Amino acid sequence: MAAEVIKSAIVPTNSPSPLNVLMVGTGEYTTGFVGGGASGSDKKVGVVGLTLFDLRRRGKVAKLSMVGTNGTKFPAIRQHLDTNISKIYNGLDCSFDSYPPNDVKDPDAYKAAIDALKPGDAITIFTPDTTHYPIALYAIERGIHVLITKPAVKTLEHHQALIEAAKKHNVYVYIEHHKRFDPAYSDARYKAQKLGDFNYFYSYMSQPKSQLETFKAWAGVDSDISYYLNSHHIDICDSMVSQQGFVPIKVTASAAKGIATSLGCNEATEDTITVMVTWQKQGDTSKVATGVYTASWTAPQKAGVHSNQYFHYMGSSGEVRINQAKRGYDVADDSAGQLMWYNPFYMKYAPDEEGNFGGQTGYGYISFEKFVDGCRALNSGALKPADLDARGLPTLNNTIATTAILEAGRRSIDEDREIKVEIKDGFWKLV
Repeated sequence: MAAEVIKSAIVPTNSPSPLNVLMVGTGEYTTGFVGGGASGSDKKVGVVGLTLFDLRRRGKVAKLSMVGTNGTKFPAIRQHLDTNISKIYNGLDCSFDSYPPNDVKDPDAYKAAIDALKPGDAITIFTPDTTHYPIALYAIERGIHVLITKPAVKTLEHHQALIEAAKKHNVYVYIEHHKRFDPAYSDARYKAQKLGDFNYFYSYMSQPKSQLETFKAWAGVDSDISYYLNSHHIDICDSMVSQQGFVPIKVTASAAKGIATSLGCNEATEDTITVMVTWQKQGDTSKVATGVYTASWTAPQKAGVHSNQYFHYMGSSGEVRINQAKRGYDVADDSAGQLMWYNPFYMKYAPDEEGNFGGQTGYGYISFEKFVDGCRALNSGALKPADLDARGLPTLNNTIATTAILEAGRRSIDEDREIKVEIKDGFWKLV
């Protein structure tokens, strides 16, 4: 009886039904399991799985499943989750259905896993960038809500095709741009609206060379560092300046090479990519601004932070500077051999006072919770997809400029020229 009382207190009887979720992709971000054990990064127990297991504990999520391409990994993944999550957080339920079977390897296993869902259920996609589009489209066409890790897709053509498909099937497609929910970035976005017209933005984001070991299978082959990291700050900048009517009109990019290839990555792998964007205010061509976005995955191994991340925004009557790498929290540990700056504001892994997972206020967690809440509101009829667009959430409609800039940057490097962005009657294209 006591357990029933507690459960009813967590989930009011008039609340929307809990959401069934399929996790597509079983790697670092979903489970924290990489190369036969816990990741060496700051995501040793992942983000997606842990968050959804906790949302299930809280009554917002119901049935969970997971799909990869190699079923033989699942016994080890389950052991990893039991040891590093369940035994740490009061026996948190880490159970899930898995696809394909434990003795099968199947690159198309996501289809059977999605077919097992019903309209109104949801999936999360944390797979190589080139796979986002076919997986998302397959789910959308079956009435399934979709969360896609950034970048949404690699081309404007695919982005706009997904917009049309989502509209046709009345589903919610959300891009996991979690930096929008970083409290400093979120507050800066608000304050920027009072600093006059957009004039200049510069950002930098990097991760250490060790990440190339994690991503060696696709780095420089399926995608690049700009899609992987510049996507964060390009989206942040767009979310700040689109409110003022600014849109990208031309893009040029350059890349540095030599480090990743010396570490055994594909010869096409670039180390650092810088994208420069010219923005213009719609309805007032005299208002022009510049955005410069740099990303690298060849930072020093012992930089003290997993992700260096900062930006400078300047408007006509003020500016904002944010450095989110060193947040006033550092730890000296003999085993690390150096001073470390941690970011518990993204995912706080320490248990709460009752021994349960206690990271519900982390902006990584919040990003998923907002998706789950949106899906449940749509399923209950309380909201429509357009309502979620209007809230400024990172939906497909609200992230098209980011895809345009990322594809234009890639094409600028490959074609050694400036790429123009044209918008006509709501349709975007690169020329």
